This record gives sequence, C-alpha cells and structure tokens, in this order.
Amino acid sequence: MRKLGNYAVVAVGVLLACAALAGCGSSSSEESGGGGTLTGTYTAFPESLDPGLNFSLEGATALQNVYLPLLTYAHANGAAGTKLIPGLAKALPRIDQGGKRYTLFLRPGLKYSDGTPVKASDFRFVVERLFHINSVGSTFFTGIVGAEQFAKTKKGGIPGIETDDRSGKIVVHLTEPNGTFSYVLGLTYAALLPADTPEEDTTAHPPPATGPYEITDVRPGRSWEYDRNPVWASANGEAMPDLPAGHVDAIKLRVQTNPDAQLNEVEQGKVDWMKNQPPPDRYQDLKSKYEGTQFSEMPTISVYYFWLNTQKPPFDDVRVRRAVNYAIDPAALERIYAGTIKRTQQILPSEMPGYKKFELYPHNLAKAKELIAEAKPQDRQVTVWTLNLAPNNEAGEYFEGVLKQLGFSVKLKVIDASTYFTLISNTSTPELDAGWSNWLLDYPHPNDYFQPQLSGESILPSGNTNWAMFDEPAINAKIKQLRREQLGPQQEDEYAALDKEVMEQAPWAPFGTLTLGTFVSDRVDLEKIIVSPIFGQDLTSFELK
Repeated sequence: MRKLGNYAVVAVGVLLACAALAGCGSSSSEESGGGGTLTGTYTAFPESLDPGLNFSLEGATALQNVYLPLLTYAHANGAAGTKLIPGLAKALPRIDQGGKRYTLFLRPGLKYSDGTPVKASDFRFVVERLFHINSVGSTFFTGIVGAEQFAKTKKGGIPGIETDDRSGKIVVHLTEPNGTFSYVLGLTYAALLPADTPEEDTTAHPPPATGPYEITDVRPGRSWEYDRNPVWASANGEAMPDLPAGHVDAIKLRVQTNPDAQLNEVEQGKVDWMKNQPPPDRYQDLKSKYEGTQFSEMPTISVYYFWLNTQKPPFDDVRVRRAVNYAIDPAALERIYAGTIKRTQQILPSEMPGYKKFELYPHNLAKAKELIAEAKPQDRQVTVWTLNLAPNNEAGEYFEGVLKQLGFSVKLKVIDASTYFTLISNTSTPELDAGWSNWLLDYPHPNDYFQPQLSGESILPSGNTNWAMFDEPAINAKIKQLRREQLGPQQEDEYAALDKEVMEQAPWAPFGTLTLGTFVSDRVDLEKIIVSPIFGQDLTSFELK
C-alpha cells in the first residue's frame, strides 16, 4: 500500500513515459557528481520512517533510496517506472511448482551502512517483524506457508521462508499460486533490515540502510536528514550498478505545516522543494507562471473516495450507500481540488489494467432522496472523518453537507494528517461511520485496488485498510481467484467486471484521480527530476544547478 497520506495518500498511482529503460538511469559512478545539500519541506511528518510501518506516498518518497527490497522498480518516469527489476536480489525470481515457489539469490558483497553484511536470513526476519509490529504490510505476506499461524501466535517463525546465508539463497513457499507475489517482493515493507532491528517503530532511531542514502538525524514530528551511505561506493553501488547513487551529498527535510508558507519558501529560494501539492487556491496561478521551469505535473494511478462502513447502520443498507453515490457531485469536488483531480466513479483508475469506464451513479439528488425514503434508515446519526490538510478537509466538509441534504445528522471529525490513518485503521476507534480516503498503488496490478481495500481477509483489528469493512463472500472469492492467476487479457476483463460488481454494492463513493504537481526552486534542475509511479519524486534524481 500505498498510500497518499497528506494532500495526496496510501499507500499505495502509476505515471507514464520514458523512452528507453536503458536511458532512464545511470550507474552509481556516473550519478555521484553534483553534490551540495537539497532542502525540502513536508506539510506533515510521515506516519513513520520505519519501512515496515509506512504506507503513504510521502513516506514512500522518503524511504525509497534508503531501504531496498529484493526487487524494486526502474528509476524512471511513466510506464518505464512500473517495470519490476532486481534490487538486492541478483535477478527476478524463478517461479515454479505451479506458481507456489519463488527462488531468489542475494547479490554478493552487500552491506548495511554500518558495515554489517546483508544476509539472506534478513528477509525472513523482516517478514516476521511485520507481524510482530502489526504492520499493514503484513497482509501482503499471509499467503506464505505458515504465515497465518505465525500471525496468530507470533511464535515459531514462518516455515515457508527458507534461507541460506552462505549462498544468499532465499526460497519462498506459498500456500497457493499468487500472480502478484513478485510485486509484493518489491514493496518497501519487504526492504531488508539487520536481524537486530527493534520490533517497534524505529522512526526516531533509523536502522542501517542498504540504499545510496542513510537517514542520519530525526526529530520526530519536525525534521529528518540524509547523508550518503558510506558503504555505497565500495560495496552496494558496485554490486548494484544499475541503481542510481544520487547527485546531492545531503538532504534536509522538515515539516512546514502552512502550505502557503511552504510555497513561498520555495518561490523565494529559501527551500529547494516542497513535497506536497501547492495550495489549491494558488495551484493554477503557480502552474501558469512556472510550468516547465520550476513546476511540472504528472497524472497518477490513484483513487480518491469516501468510504461507508457497510457493517453499521445506516450504511449497512445498500440503498443508503447507492443514495450517497447519486448525491455526490464529482464536478463540485473537482472545483474543491482546483482541477488537480479528474472525476471518476470506479474502483480502478483509468490507467490501471482492467479499467473499463462505466457510470452507475450520475449525479441525481432527487434519485438519492428517493432511495433514502425507500430505505427509511432508523439511525441517522453519522460521524464523518477527514484529515486537516486542504483541500481534503474541504472535501470532508462537502461530504458532510451532502449527508445533511439526505437527512442525516452529521458530526465531522477533522484529524491531524500525521495520525489520521492510524486512527481510522484501528477498528476499535469509535464512530467509524464514513470518511475520506485515497489510494496510490502499491504495485501496478489491479489486485492492489481490491485485496487490501475490499476483501474480507484484509479487515484487521489494527492496520486495517478495508475502511468500508466490506466483506461479501462472492466478491472475496473472485478477488482470491484472480489473485492466483497471472495477469492477461482474460483477467483484465474479469477485473473490469469485478469493478462494476463492487460498485453495484457501493461500499465507496469514488470521486477522482490525482494529478501530482512538483514545485522546486530555480536552484534545482527540473528536467532531471524523476517522478516514480510507485514512490513519487525520486530523491536520487534531484540535481542542484
């Protein structure tokens, strides 16, 4: 997951275009020039700088070049940036036994930034650690033999992961075929860490890194910094010459909660880059003034939506959920987001395999009120959740107004962005009736929009990402069956049908997909910046003039 946390979230969008993959990245020795210190701001501190606990786009950007998984993605814009490539592994996995066994080998000579050798057994450690720390990411690994039992007991290890530190061999046995597991191996959740890493949030004391940068100084909630990984040039960069080393020598990022001040600091050259979108009321002016010189934008594969708790009144009635979808006007939300989202009423974003456009709920307030009158909900007390960053807070206010038009008494909870997803992902949090969310893909496969968000098996006491609490046996079965298969034209058609089937049940009210803007000072070479479809802005691509 990934998620779009602040302006943008979760985890887990895909952007398109780089001419030839071979031309999208340089070896570590070629990219180590430039130097200097890049400065930047976030509007909120990432929910975690622990690779096992982060699930937002903001955190993914912060961690991409620090903690590497066995597999990763090409450092490139667009479609080229969705290409799965070896990371710490020598090659993509060998898959046999009908799709149930994955075999990989570590590249030789890898070290953590403290000089400790990277071991094959570290992979087993990090997967088991996800369950110990109740990570959202643990759900991606429950298909490994023994993982479900381990999730219950937290004892005895996961027998489906076999490792040999001497040869670097890693073998993963799955309980059933899984056509998405190669993508799972590329998630930051699976980034290797030393086996003595604490089984708790390590944000304040980051563990040693495997990527070209290491996090050296963290003031939780306020700032964090990077230096070059001291072993990159002598060890990891030599072992992974196909991954970039980055241009700048240091990076300093801090929290600036005021979006206008954040933009002003970049415009005045006090800061080199702002991670989050410019304020909506200044977006179009900024675009017209700086596009092509200091500002660029790329479409994402993402979805913005309101979730409706399908297991509690009044949204346990499908008629009420359909009424909400009819009542919401995507055009109004496009205005709230100042043209940075494009309307949709579907689960799958338009660039995702399996997408076929349909519109089940054209805006029709009269129809919505008819459905409410037919349903006659007894419980009309509804709590709506959103976070405190514009324009997401305004979207929540708009949703509040829509529900009031339908006759509900609404309480709006506006939560700090740094804790929003933690709260709504804990099913013991009271009054989780409905709320705002968004999703940027974890991996470029349609399963990522169904399994973590809309399958019953993803409903967890903590780390829950099925915020609608949607648990339909027939749909669960279809999600599971499609996950077993390799993606092809037939599967894409089946995902398109699943998209429509889910929306007929209306657990969500989707309203848009995001365009991601990047604004930098005139000190930064805009043309060099890569905006990864998986991780957002690529810190190794920033070069100072």
